[in-house]
Amino acid sequence: MSLGTKIAWDDTVLPFQLDLSDMRGRVARLDGVLDGILKQHDYPEKVEALVAEMALLTALIGQTVALRWKLSLQVQSKGAVRMIATDYYAPTQEGEPARIRAYASFDRDKLTDAAPFDQVGEGYFAILIDQGEGTQPYQGITPLAGGSLSACAEAYFAQSEQLPTRFSLSFGKSTEPGVGEHWRAGGIMLQHMPKASPFAASGEGSGEILTANDLVDGDEGENWGRVNILLDTVEDLELIGPSIAPTDLLIRLFHEEQPRVYDAQPVQFGCTCSEDRVRQSLSIYSARDIEKMTTPEGDVTADCQFCGAHYVLDPASVGFDADEA
Repeated sequence: MSLGTKIAWDDTVLPFQLDLSDMRGRVARLDGVLDGILKQHDYPEKVEALVAEMALLTALIGQTVALRWKLSLQVQSKGAVRMIATDYYAPTQEGEPARIRAYASFDRDKLTDAAPFDQVGEGYFAILIDQGEGTQPYQGITPLAGGSLSACAEAYFAQSEQLPTRFSLSFGKSTEPGVGEHWRAGGIMLQHMPKASPFAASGEGSGEILTANDLVDGDEGENWGRVNILLDTVEDLELIGPSIAPTDLLIRLFHEEQPRVYDAQPVQFGCTCSEDRVRQSLSIYSARDIEKMTTPEGDVTADCQFCGAHYVLDPASVGFDADEA
């Protein structure tokens, strides 16, 4: 979408709370973020769909992490799409945009005509949270199951965090008149307010994959069921279309639940790669290893899989014994 037609709420995540039912949630709309992610690669459409879904989940979940934290989502599988990795870099200061990047690895020859989720096979869905230097990263995993990446994320929150969680997502190629075809995505995340701080649970469950309904009963179960029935009425165009602002959508869906909105978080495509980081990653290799990596032109090259940046380095300047070279 051209800058001239950008919608005010595109590439934002709007947090909200439903006071009557003790729920919290986020509404996300992604446009330019997906363009920044997908234009770096010539992905087949089914792979693009998986990357778009993963980026949308990353935006919705990432909004909960604290300033300067990093959230990563990963899919590792034995299917045609072997890996999907996304990173969410929280702002360093309030009001600044968060940054999202994403990348997929796949075997083109193994892709089929089946649905996008069927392109991933047996494997796992993981969420990792890095709170910064000097801290131990948090990681939780759940099997790839349920028919969608959003179902995997719901299972993760039920299993690892004991937080009833629901996603309603829509994503696809937009074909608005006068605007080039491009991907758009929108979604809502609902979550029961935690009884303890999030990301505090330990362990990965006990074999059976839990669902949100396993975690609520009584009044909580009634509230959860009622709010989910309301969410079931949302339409795809309400999630990604240009006509309904996120605040209006929340009122349409949940006006009886006393919705309260907070400041929207802007998000943008962004990568943290740099020449210094490339040098650091090559510092584990010996001069002999670096020699094997050197091109016929006498350079060591590296490409960022997330943003496509291409680095050309002097082989004498990299490797763990570069200072002695």
